[in-house]
Amino acid sequence: MKRNYQTDASYYINDQDLIRQIAFHEAGHAAAIYLYNKQKQLPPVYFQITIKAPERRINALSSTCSLAYDYFAAVVEGGRLIHTLPVVLIENAQHDLAAEQEAYQTAFEADMVNLLIGPLAEAKHVASRDDELFNAQLVNINSLHNYGGTSDLNKVYEYLDTFIANRSQHKEKMAELFSKAFQFISSPIHWQAIERLADYILNNQDNIIGCEEAMAVMDKKQVFLRDRAI
Repeated sequence: MKRNYQTDASYYINDQDLIRQIAFHEAGHAAAIYLYNKQKQLPPVYFQITIKAPERRINALSSTCSLAYDYFAAVVEGGRLIHTLPVVLIENAQHDLAAEQEAYQTAFEADMVNLLIGPLAEAKHVASRDDELFNAQLVNINSLHNYGGTSDLNKVYEYLDTFIANRSQHKEKMAELFSKAFQFISSPIHWQAIERLADYILNNQDNIIGCEEAMAVMDKKQVFLRDRAI
């Protein structure tokens, strides 16, 4: 995932802060795949979270240990409803063309909303961390580039090119999808699930968090976790 961040004298992100931002970003994607699809009564879809643990660097001069955020990576793999659509939804449509088209539209929209929720979750975390306001007027679609959202936005526009041939309609559709994503993370229940999963990602010692494990964390079920201080 391509990540762009503001780095100037007035805005500095230390390693720990950026690591937490990435965790919230991926937790947002995972929560959307699980909870948003569930909310919309869409079929479950498999995903997993792959983690590359940060490495510690020793400063020879000060003998201090620091984390290099370049060496921390977390990414949600899978989770695209559209990839399972022919098996899950179209068979249920019983070869009805209208039902098939509706199934595709529902899946396309859910996947696009889920892609937007990742950078939005990161943006909300940053606003909370910095004690700033967070609303749809201050955080818009273009600002998601500043929260690791470049790759996500590119994928959304690829979806739009496939789903809506008339590009003049893309702006209106994107605004609609952004509103749905914003409503999702504005729910206290959804946000608490994202917070739990972000903390779990940060403290997990394994390289992979499986789908059922992540869902159990979001559902507040007890999950065995070996602590890893970072």
